[in-house]
Amino acid sequence: MTKIAIVSHYAPSLVNFRGELIKTLVASGHQVITLGPEEGFESELAALGAEYRQIRLRRTGTNPLQDIGTLFSLVKLLRAIKPEVVLSYAIKPVIYGSLAAWLAGVRYIYSMITGLGYVFTGKSTRQRILYRLVYPLYKAALSKNKVVFFQNPDDLSLFRDLKLVSSKQKRVIINGSGVNVSHFAYTPAPAEPLSFLLMARLIWDKGIAEYVTAARNLKKRYPQVSFKLLGPYDSNPTSIRPTDVEKWENEGIIDYLGETRDVRPYLVRASVFVLPSYREGTPRSVLEAMSIGRPIITTDAPGCRETVRDGVNGFLVPVKDAVALEKAMEKFILKPELIQNFGLESRKIAEAKYDVRKVNKVIIEAMELTR
Repeated sequence: MTKIAIVSHYAPSLVNFRGELIKTLVASGHQVITLGPEEGFESELAALGAEYRQIRLRRTGTNPLQDIGTLFSLVKLLRAIKPEVVLSYAIKPVIYGSLAAWLAGVRYIYSMITGLGYVFTGKSTRQRILYRLVYPLYKAALSKNKVVFFQNPDDLSLFRDLKLVSSKQKRVIINGSGVNVSHFAYTPAPAEPLSFLLMARLIWDKGIAEYVTAARNLKKRYPQVSFKLLGPYDSNPTSIRPTDVEKWENEGIIDYLGETRDVRPYLVRASVFVLPSYREGTPRSVLEAMSIGRPIITTDAPGCRETVRDGVNGFLVPVKDAVALEKAMEKFILKPELIQNFGLESRKIAEAKYDVRKVNKVIIEAMELTR
């Protein structure tokens, strides 16, 4: 039995994104202890066979004193837990989880790059300053890793170009977090009414402004079509305000569905899934929509482009191009028969490439945790 600590930035993601991995590790005889900043997740992780410990970590904070406190509290906790393996994902856990594991004497340290995050995705003065602060920490943290997992080849190339990972390090590309193709079972799209769904955290970088612009123009020509938005508000610096969403609702453009722990009923009722994101690791929301059997419209951007075979299971559009997005969405309105055909192709790709069992097998083998 190996004792494994998994460090997260958001406790619900341990259940939603790492749940299948945790269950597989536990079933293989390993002890799994999960760490996250929210309280009250002990029972949900216990149901997966794992322990849960709350940690001091602010997912989007930029206070260096708080982050130093996070580092040393993690060192203290890991010394008490004494894991043989630490796996971290998302930028802050990768930095502070890796450094804390090293300081605590953990021998096997692994990280999963699930996206670049706010610091790497813009050129504002604030982002440039944060980049200069984060870069040396990121490089130092990743240097302690035995294996670094990437969810798309573009992120791997960027980290290599920036010298954040060395040529001597083992780097493994995985197909995102994977998706449970049984849980997200294929369901034919409803014949009508035709609806588009964007499901994401409510931040501008998800392409929500472009979605609203396209929806506004299409609604004038096709008032019977609905444009839905599902997802939580966020504390990210690029967050969308509730007043923005209320304005779109009052205009009659967007139907805001709030947030939910179970997205399946919303995916089942949707005709086409849309995610015009500026950049991703590999978007789990797209994988879930593909598994359900929905056509995908997403951007020709890192992490997104890998999920779509253009003209086969959906359409790729340029980043920040509302006109191209509008045209892609209109194709499904004018030719609704594409919805069923493209949706079946999405399901085939999900089964062949993104089945969570296949993804987890790659992770577990790279971590040398097979029995």
